[in-house]
Amino acid sequence: YYNQPLPDSEYVYKYSGGLGTYCAKHIPFAWYAPQVNKTFFCYGGTDEDNSTLFHMVSYYDHASGMVARPTTLLDKKTTDAHDNPVINIDDSGYIWIFSSSHGTARPSYISRSVEPYDIQRFQLVWTGNYSYPQPWFLSGKGFLFLHTYYKGGRGLNTWTSSDGANWSERKLISHIEMGHYQISFPCGDTVGTAFNMHPAGKGLNWRTNLYYMQTDDFGASWKTVDGTVLQTPLQEADNPALAAEYQSKQRNVYMKDVNYDSAGNPIILVVTSGGYESGPKNDPRTWTTARWTGSEGEIREGFRSDNNYDTGSLYVESDTTWRVIAPTETGPQPYNPGGEIAMWLTEDAGATWRMVRQMTAGSEINHTYVRRPVNAQPEFYGL
Repeated sequence: YYNQPLPDSEYVYKYSGGLGTYCAKHIPFAWYAPQVNKTFFCYGGTDEDNSTLFHMVSYYDHASGMVARPTTLLDKKTTDAHDNPVINIDDSGYIWIFSSSHGTARPSYISRSVEPYDIQRFQLVWTGNYSYPQPWFLSGKGFLFLHTYYKGGRGLNTWTSSDGANWSERKLISHIEMGHYQISFPCGDTVGTAFNMHPAGKGLNWRTNLYYMQTDDFGASWKTVDGTVLQTPLQEADNPALAAEYQSKQRNVYMKDVNYDSAGNPIILVVTSGGYESGPKNDPRTWTTARWTGSEGEIREGFRSDNNYDTGSLYVESDTTWRVIAPTETGPQPYNPGGEIAMWLTEDAGATWRMVRQMTAGSEINHTYVRRPVNAQPEFYGL
């Protein structure tokens, strides 16, 4: 898949490549089920001619070390990787696939497996429209579904459902200037979302600032990291959810992951750069962590890579030991998304990082979009 040709640029596109686990704002792609010791996952597949997008579902069996032959759930009838699926598993073991759409021109779907922990057959339970899906099944409650809806820009919205088929009215929670991209993840019954914003009048390639808010009541209310209740929808760029101001620095902010320490304090992973075009003119592209210590915000720059869309995941293994697996090393297509996959480690909460392992080398094509499963286990730590 490719997006936005760049005239007269040797790097050809804003971004392109093998985007079966794209994009960072589609979460989650994989989910570990301890009841059957399997990690279920989905991805975007295609045919030999790359002429369409198939929604694929499979699993890794931790006992046998084998991956199941994938099931083709549906043909999305587009080649747009923004229509990639995401996955959830409910309390009864049913597998849910949320099939996205890029904007409002195509339908979106929600499907459920016919049998628990089984990928052979699915049934369609809902048809409508949403983009950038981030559904979270919360045990005993149901689905809190964060998503984008295109209406005068990219507004952040939520739905809730106890059964996955009947949904509440769409609730707008933030629409600042031209809208947002977001990343979210749960921590117990709390769901936090980190997001940037598109400044008015600059076009959607510009995205800046870093915001964070969270809900502990199934989306009924949203709070800042220190517990201040927010008046939603957020509509002003300067508001209490602002975690880091980048607009005056003319830095773009690209969301990668959000995770939590043992106290439930968020740690956000982003890449900042000088602009949207591929190539060295927008260096440095800096992997940066923003965390709440419990009393204050802390922004720390880490390592660098060569494209805004280099995407990896943040693993919080203790309050000070964090790991990032991401395509930070230059690959065979320099300054294009991805590259060679590396593992980075900090043991002082982001103050210093070191590369502990280069996980791919000598590849024919770039690798990219390393995704973290829900309940990630060592045998299947990233997709």
